[in-house]
Parts: sequence; structure tokens; C-alpha cells
Amino acid sequence: MTLFAAFKPIAAIATTPQSTQLLHPLCQSLTATLYVPETLSLIDSTTCHYQGSLKNHLATIWAENRAFIFCLATGAVIRLIAPLLEDKASDPAIIVVEPTGQYVISLCSGHQGGADRLAQLIAQQLNATPIITGASHSLNLPAIDILGLPFGWRKGPGDWTGVSHAIACQKRVQVIQEAGSKLWQDNLPQNHPFYFGFPEIGENNLIEARVWISATKRKFAEGSTLPKVQWYPRVLWVGIGCIRGTSQGLIESAIEKIFQKYHLATEAIAGIATIDIKADEVGIVEYCQEKQYPLLTYSSDVLNTIKVPNPSEVVKEEVGTPSVAEAAAIYGANYWFNYGGSGDKVGLEKSLLVTKQVVKSDNEAVTVAIAQSQLEYTGKEGKIYLVGMGPGSLEQMTPAAKTAINQADAIIGYSLYLELIQSLQSPGQIVESLPITKEKKRAQRAIYLAKWGLSVAVISSGDCGIYGMAGLVLEELKNINWDGKNPSIEVFPGITALQAAAARVGTPLMHDFCAISLSDLLTPWDVIKKRLEAAAIGDFVTALYNPRSQTRQNQIIEAQTIFLQHRNHQTPVALVRCAYRQDENIILTNLQEMLEHKIDMLTTVLIGNSSTFLHQNWMITPRGYNQFRR
Repeated sequence: MTLFAAFKPIAAIATTPQSTQLLHPLCQSLTATLYVPETLSLIDSTTCHYQGSLKNHLATIWAENRAFIFCLATGAVIRLIAPLLEDKASDPAIIVVEPTGQYVISLCSGHQGGADRLAQLIAQQLNATPIITGASHSLNLPAIDILGLPFGWRKGPGDWTGVSHAIACQKRVQVIQEAGSKLWQDNLPQNHPFYFGFPEIGENNLIEARVWISATKRKFAEGSTLPKVQWYPRVLWVGIGCIRGTSQGLIESAIEKIFQKYHLATEAIAGIATIDIKADEVGIVEYCQEKQYPLLTYSSDVLNTIKVPNPSEVVKEEVGTPSVAEAAAIYGANYWFNYGGSGDKVGLEKSLLVTKQVVKSDNEAVTVAIAQSQLEYTGKEGKIYLVGMGPGSLEQMTPAAKTAINQADAIIGYSLYLELIQSLQSPGQIVESLPITKEKKRAQRAIYLAKWGLSVAVISSGDCGIYGMAGLVLEELKNINWDGKNPSIEVFPGITALQAAAARVGTPLMHDFCAISLSDLLTPWDVIKKRLEAAAIGDFVTALYNPRSQTRQNQIIEAQTIFLQHRNHQTPVALVRCAYRQDENIILTNLQEMLEHKIDMLTTVLIGNSSTFLHQNWMITPRGYNQFRR
């Protein structure tokens, strides 16, 4: 399953037939390798025997895997892994599945190793309860040591344990954010301990920890008892021009020297920008490959449009533009992320932090300029999860849909749907609500965040591909000439409203059926009437979506009139409102009397065909098996 890709490779350990049976289907879903002792039979090619002691076997596979799933007693797991643990920044995630499968425990490397998140995802697969003991999780706060990972931030120096402890104790933690996305701030709980900005005079003593989020390299005072940490958002674009043949060594040393001079962090570098004739410059290419920086190249015509403080006629005569380093840095900082950009080049020079600096050595020379982007470079390919949440009860959601919601960096949906899935959300997730009639904005927002590099779950009730958001998202992607790959798309189907309604009243959909929405906001009413007429004449069992709203009162009346022209007045009709939710209401009636009952936007109307009947408060449509003859 692609949702678990961030944790792979994964090794699972089972030592009994019962634990093997429990973990085997999970390993198939996760494409994990299941290790069992030689005394147990192999189930298929996904299981492997380990020889000798489990302790020795773990030592041989420890470095090969990013996560381990044990179905053993917790104490036994602790004794097995204790000699192998080194550092929480590099140790694999350790998960313990309780032998009966009721609980999934995040044992070790909960934050940086991802064990907390993995435990939640596995619990969704097993329909189990996740056990997360981290203080930040219990407070519904993002863990400070993984806060910037969704945005591609780089960790800097500091007392990470001290700051984490201050947050866990709900002490006042100052956050000074000079760069990077503030979306994480918008999704904090009301009782969070963070103080943003600088305190009033005399209130400094109230600050008990500090978090810097900046492209500036801070030097923490030695001897200070105040725990401090720094995150580096990748917002700095380095413009480079150089003499042909300039070495990677000079380019690297020049950048480091200039960054040190201006107190900037190389960890905050987003990428390198230059003129297109330098796209094959060996020194630049090798530097970008080693540092894993994107290399952006622009034509002289593009760079000519950028106003720079230090143009050069000599450079213009040679390459066709008066600036390479400064213009490339400015253009890169403002246009590396084109989706949703305004295209207005006025004032772009304000983003230039460091004007061009020339560094020479023998016959080599490199020119460096630095500009700061308002949006950080995440370094990730975005994903969109199109999720059908079913009728609204969590028990009716597929494990895969629950996992997608839990795994996403951001969740977008209608407020009612977001409330229904609140228990699936994780601390630190971006959750954005847009009302009904703003579906297009929801789709565009999801695409924006995914193009930027986040994984985004777009929530629909029922099935996302049936009157849901999935089609609209794909339409909007087509409108921006989507390549079909980036962002990637994964669809998670859900139980539709008509299926849920049918399940609550019996088996009305046992023969041919259709679904028709009575909302004329997107479809002309004349077209809807033709479809109603065709369904009535064709004797289809018919599900009516969106039957009536505060502003649409007559459509359901006209629908009834059309069906009465072709169906018996006593044709069974089910009115199911909010199936599987707390305020569920079910009425079994007939075509003649259906309008005597309350019908609104939350009601699904099921109209039977000519053979549908009611029996003991169950609605039944015969499939025809009793009439079948060989």
C-alpha cells in the first residue's frame, strides 16, 4: 500500500502460529517481510524463516529496515532491541501488536522514526486501538522535533529534549518564525503553550523555552539555561554565474563563505538558479547532485525581465542579459512554484537578500547572489487522496480510507464531514473547511497544496466518485495540463448513500437501479426531468439524491408526478435520512404518500420498481431467482 511507503522497508516478527496468522494479512497489505522461526511453516513467499536466536537475527536485519512490527510481549521486545538502539534520530520505528490484535503500541522512535504515526495506521488496518504515550500526542500538539517535516524544513541545533519537555509541561514556549509556512499555527488547539513573537518589556522571564524558525543561522549563547532549538525552512534560492569550467569545489566554498558572512544557514537553501546556457556546467551540476538541490535554469529573455541592483553591460554582451546571479536568484525565489502565481514582476527585487558576490581562484570565478522566497521548497512530490468516508459512521469506513485520512499532511472537506472524522485526525495535521457551494475552491486548494508537495486528503461523504469531489479534482487537474503523475492521485472508495440507505431498509437494489440527483445547480432541470422519465418508464429502482432544499421545493413534487404516471400508487418508497448516523431516521411509505413526510437534503429517496414489495418493515426487490429456469 503506497500509504506506508514512508516506513519501508518493514520487517514483522511472529513467533507463534496465532501471531503469524494475525500479522500475515497485515504484511501483505504493507508489503512487509514476515519473519517466523524454523519451527513454524511458511505461509507464502512473503514469509521467511530466521535461523538461530531471534536476538541474533534482529542484529543482522536491523540496519536494513526502517520499521519493525513485533507480535510479542512488550517486555520481551524491549530486551531484544535494547542492545541495538543508538539514537532516536536514526533508530527505526518499533511497533508492538498485542497478541490478540486489540492494541497497537508505539514503543520506540515515536516522533522522528514515525512509530506514533505507523501505530495509528496499523491500528486502522486491524481495527485496533493505538497506544501512543508521547506527551505532545496527548495534548493534541505537533511534536516539535518533527514539526517542519511536512514542509521540508531542516533541523538545526538546540536542546530538542529540553524544548519538548517544556511543551509537555505546558510551559510558555516562545516561537519566533521569520520564514516558512504558518499553516501549522492555524491548526493548534486553543490551549497550546506557544507564544508567538516577542514578549512585552518585563515578561521575558515568563518564557521557558524558545523555537526559532528562520533562514538565519542563530548562535545560541553558551551557558544559557533556556532550552532553544532552530528549524530552517528551505526558502533561500542561490543564483550562480561562473566562468566555464569553474570547479565544484570553488562553487561550494564560495557559497559557504558568503552564507557565513551574512549569517545565513546553508540548511535553508531551497535550490540553485542560473542561466540556461549553464545547465550543463559540470561544477554546478555536480554540486547540485551532491547536495540534492534542484537546479533551475532560465533563458536570457526571462532574466532580462528582472530588475536588479547591479546590472553589467559586459555580462549582457556575453550572455544576452545584464544579470545572471541576481536575476536568477530573484526569479527562482518568486517563480519556482508557478501554480497559482500572479505573474506580477513588480517589486521582486525586494526578495534579494545578498547582492552578487564574486569569488575568484586562479583561472576560476563564481558569482553568487541570494534571494528569499515567501514559500519554502518542500523537496517532495505531492499526493492527493480522494477519500469516500461512507455514510458517516466510522464503522462503515474502509481501513484504507481511515489510513489515508490519518496519513495525510492536510485534510480538506465540508465542515460536517470533518466533524464526523475528527477522531481519525492526527496532531499537527492541516485541516481546512470550505462550505457547500465552494467545492471548486476545495479542489483548487487541494491541488495547490499537493503541487507544493503536501499529501492532501479530500473528503467526500458516501463514495468520492459518486456525486463527490473526485471528479471535480480530476477536472481541475486537467485544466492545468496535469501530467497524470505529479501530484499523484489515489482514490479510496466508500459506501454510497444509496447503498447505506438500502442496507437500512432491506434489499431494494436487488435488480437494475439508477441514481438521479434532483439538484439543478449543476444540471438543467429539463435534463433531470428527461432522466426521471426514462427511469420511470424503464422500471428502474431509483435513488433520488438531493431531493429538496430550502430553496428547491418543487423538484421532488415533479419527480413524484412523473413516477406516478408510470408506477402503481402503492409502489414502496423508503425515505432514509442520515443513514448510520446518530440522527438517523427511516420511513417506509409508498409513492402516493411519500410527500406527507419530511424530505430534505440529507434524505435519500428509494423508489421501488414494479416488483418491489414490503414485508414486515423490510423493502424487498426480487432478483428473479424463483422464476429462473435452466
